[in-house]
Amino acid sequence: MRLYAAVALSGFRRYATYRVATAAGVFTNTVFGFIVAYTYIALWNARPHLGGYDRAQALTFVWISQALLAASALMGGGFEDELQERIRSGDVAVDLYRPADLQLWWLANDLGRACFQLLGRGVVPLAVGALAFELALPADPLTWLAFLLSVLLGVLVGFGMRYVVGLAAFWLLDGAGLTLLSSLLGTFLSGMLLPLTVFPGAFGDVARLLPWSALLQVPADVLLGRYHGVGLIRALVFQTGWAVVVLGLGRMVQAVATRKVVVQGG
Repeated sequence: MRLYAAVALSGFRRYATYRVATAAGVFTNTVFGFIVAYTYIALWNARPHLGGYDRAQALTFVWISQALLAASALMGGGFEDELQERIRSGDVAVDLYRPADLQLWWLANDLGRACFQLLGRGVVPLAVGALAFELALPADPLTWLAFLLSVLLGVLVGFGMRYVVGLAAFWLLDGAGLTLLSSLLGTFLSGMLLPLTVFPGAFGDVARLLPWSALLQVPADVLLGRYHGVGLIRALVFQTGWAVVVLGLGRMVQAVATRKVVVQGG
């Protein structure tokens, strides 16, 4: 476990070196948060309690989404491009010779990345949003702890899906199209554009059952206090279940992909 802890720390330090990029990301998240917030204000003035949220809760959802945008890689931008490039170049053969599991190695690295992005790009936009608008942030520290646990589970689900996308490079000459599709699905079905509770009928019901909802919709609702007692446990179990499924799927795809690895030149 010390090896993977070191990999996670290395991932944290790696992203911490890009200070200008981090500052630019904070600025972008904050500006985009204001744009979406005023859009939500107009929408919720016309449709009060849309999706079961009052205006303060809707604005809180906006700033939670900006806080988790980079940490949960809601629009992509994690490790999958690097993994695909290593597969195309054949450098993945070196990774397979390491005395470490390939999936756990990349998971540890991504957890380090997510931790930095949550602190480096998540805290400031949420704080700015809280100063500029009336948000429905909880005062109970236990709710914040449940939120952080939910965020962690969401990161695991997101990693699992992106890991499968990255491994697709074993069969595809160019995985850019699949990566773009994954990013679009993550943006729409996580609740990044609109809370999934806004979607009507069967479409909304299905959207909330898909794994992307574990990335943002569930953590946001946990922080907003929409889950209590058994409901909170069910929400966390929902995320845990999807984490087990997608990580297990990644394990299966990895086993198939690495059973016969052909590297150019040998």
